[in-house]
Amino acid sequence: MKNQEITKGDIMPPLPKTEYIWMNGDFVAWDDARIHVLSHVVHYGSSWFEGIRAYNTQKGTAIFRLHEHMKRLHLSAKIYHSKLPYSVEELCEATAELVRRNNLDDCYLRPVAFRGYGELGVYPLNSPIDVVIAGWKWGKYLGKDALDQGVDVCVSSWQRLSNSSMPPFSKAGGNYLNSQLIRIEALQNGFSEGIGLDQHGCVSEGSGENIFFVQDGTIYTPPLSAAILQGITRSSVLTIAKNLGYPIVETALPRTMLYTADEVFFSGTAVEITPVRSVDRIEVGDGTPGPVTKAIQERFFDIVTQGNDPYQWLTFI
Repeated sequence: MKNQEITKGDIMPPLPKTEYIWMNGDFVAWDDARIHVLSHVVHYGSSWFEGIRAYNTQKGTAIFRLHEHMKRLHLSAKIYHSKLPYSVEELCEATAELVRRNNLDDCYLRPVAFRGYGELGVYPLNSPIDVVIAGWKWGKYLGKDALDQGVDVCVSSWQRLSNSSMPPFSKAGGNYLNSQLIRIEALQNGFSEGIGLDQHGCVSEGSGENIFFVQDGTIYTPPLSAAILQGITRSSVLTIAKNLGYPIVETALPRTMLYTADEVFFSGTAVEITPVRSVDRIEVGDGTPGPVTKAIQERFFDIVTQGNDPYQWLTFI
């Protein structure tokens, strides 16, 4: 695999506009959803967000794990001594109505809460909290062939955040400056994604994904203490894998296991369940998606495309 020049088109196309964005309790036109340049978030990264997918299932449009995402949004803000002005239930209903009004089926949804226009200084608590929900058509985050063929990734030179510096449990906007460094480095060196290590040199996660290894039929994944986000798709994978009968071990994982595992795959709202075919140009297994990864993919996509949902993870619109 040769290094390649990265262009805007290689990363992500412009967002396709929809008619409405939900903003502080009202549905406003896409181009009217604006904030002041002196809003606290612009200067200090004081925001919390979620990434959610809606799927056009065989049983109708459904949002995947909507309640869990909105609950995590509330908890992310709580860590920063902040209380959102809308309940979990109100945000869920606003999201569902946004999908309806914009006539969306398959789409990506982005709720974001942030400190708005008020005081300007490091101390945030005197600035108001604004909440916005947007949605738009979106494809496959790591490319159209990623789910079937896997992706080539690297271990980043950038370390993931420490639990004692910026809490990874909070899906805070400021945390993603670290993710940007990991992803920039990966793409500029010809990889699809980068993997960060934690402060102890063990595997943490990708720039925006949790990670799983498979060795001799057992699934391994870094624990919550490894500076990872408590991923909702990660939780779904653990449930699916358990019900499929696979042994699961959550433990600190050395970097070398990335090179010796039979299978490696990412999980996340954006990547869904994406196989990793090489790490640092070393093939994972035989370089093709393995049987455990494919079994979990098959079960996951049976839920989100066919609507066969024994876990009640889908909110139908």
